[in-house]
Amino acid sequence: MTYPVLSCTAIDARNPRALADFYCALLGLHCRPGDEAPSPPAADDADWIVLLDAEEQRVLAIQAKPELRRSTWPSEEVPMQLHMDFRVPDAAELAVQRGRAEALGASLLWDRSTDPDEPLSVLGDPEGHPFCLLVG
Repeated sequence: MTYPVLSCTAIDARNPRALADFYCALLGLHCRPGDEAPSPPAADDADWIVLLDAEEQRVLAIQAKPELRRSTWPSEEVPMQLHMDFRVPDAAELAVQRGRAEALGASLLWDRSTDPDEPLSVLGDPEGHPFCLLVG
């Protein structure tokens, strides 16, 4: 039996270029050839940007959605809609990666980094999409 294979996860964004830059910096990804920022960059230079890993495999795609409402999680006024979990090896690396994410423009939504069973931090990317950094 064959199964469909996940190509990548697509994320809606009001500013696709800025969100692509955030995930490239956070995860060590790069833009697919042709999806790089033009020089000089235009305000609305892309409506679909594919991000690749070092093996040139698709990981994420960022899609323009100018009217997107920012998630208000943990309030359910505007639900989370989607989130990604990123694994790190230990609590020390959790702190390092949380600091990196915040320096790149993420905001802390929930801190459970001292939980002895499952330390994690929930952050919002620059567009407000929640994501978890967790030890595992």
